[in-house]
Amino acid sequence: MTLVQGLDYASVFIFALTGGLAASRAQLDIVGFLFLGCLTGVGGGTVRDVILNREAVFWVSDPGMIASACLAALVMFATAHRFESRLRALEWCDAAALAVAVPAGVGVAMAMGQSAPVVVIMGIATGTLGGLMRDVVCNELPLVLKRGEIYATAAFAGALAGLGAAWLTDERLAILLACGLVTFALRAGSLAFGWHLPVYRPRPKRP
Repeated sequence: MTLVQGLDYASVFIFALTGGLAASRAQLDIVGFLFLGCLTGVGGGTVRDVILNREAVFWVSDPGMIASACLAALVMFATAHRFESRLRALEWCDAAALAVAVPAGVGVAMAMGQSAPVVVIMGIATGTLGGLMRDVVCNELPLVLKRGEIYATAAFAGALAGLGAAWLTDERLAILLACGLVTFALRAGSLAFGWHLPVYRPRPKRP
């Protein structure tokens, strides 16, 4: 198993956990858990692979990804009731998934020799689109669109950190580690310390 493939497995599993948590908050049945788990787990990576025109979408070439997502969803079906705050658990689990998925997207794009802007966009897409699909299906305001939320910004900064590390070293592990650490530090900081971006506030009209 390659490093990027391992990151894909990890991101699929952790994102699928968040899908299961979202399903528990919506009080869905087991089929709903499996659907949301798989959708969230593979959503971002699927969009990435389709845009990059990879030979095969990652979970098509390796169906174990779907099995991993289903396992995570079943775990949540059995244990979600144990969390004191399922929303808080979802946010922290999502932060961990983001910190794994962004490096996975960056790694795939780099391995295909894509340009710097494409590498950054693929990192952001892989990290954010699965959660976006989850929230839309559950009729929730997507985390990526919440006012002032450091979410897509964390993915963007992490992808940039990966590019910066690539200028300093050819060691793929170091590049993707830098990407993941920056992504998690920013997202976790926003959750733990309330960091946020300034939001637009219209000026009052003059009389």
